[in-house]
Amino acid sequence: MTPRKLLTIAVLIAVLGFGYYSMNTAPVLSDHDYTYQGGIEWHEDPDEATAVAIEQDKPVLVYYWTTWCTYCQEYDDNHYQNDAIRDELDEYVLLAINLDEPGPGAQLASNHEAAYPPQHVIMTADGEELSRLGGYVEEDRFLEELRSGVDSA
Repeated sequence: MTPRKLLTIAVLIAVLGFGYYSMNTAPVLSDHDYTYQGGIEWHEDPDEATAVAIEQDKPVLVYYWTTWCTYCQEYDDNHYQNDAIRDELDEYVLLAINLDEPGPGAQLASNHEAAYPPQHVIMTADGEELSRLGGYVEEDRFLEELRSGVDSA
């Protein structure tokens, strides 16, 4: 075997090894029951979230996101790490819908006309929309909307 073939095989093994390692060390975004945006547990099934909201008498915060959305990453890195926002999120049943995945959230996304990420919709347990935040908003505005949604519900 020539040195060139050996080098080619070594590079190929290194690339495959790197790919395997990077895929297996990536953070898990979903476990098929919940998604973990911002390190917070969000329901993925609207029917489940609605049932929990009715049971706990809480409003629902619906978060429409995608993996490629840079503003969604801003929410994960900043907004959802803010202690005041996290405290306010405890007053909600959280529902995250990935707009790129077909599934039970697709119909709700259509009903809310959520065609682009990020979007947040606050609704009552029985589905009445209370408010909507389209696109990216600063942390203070987001917190204000969360507080207003709890008061309206």
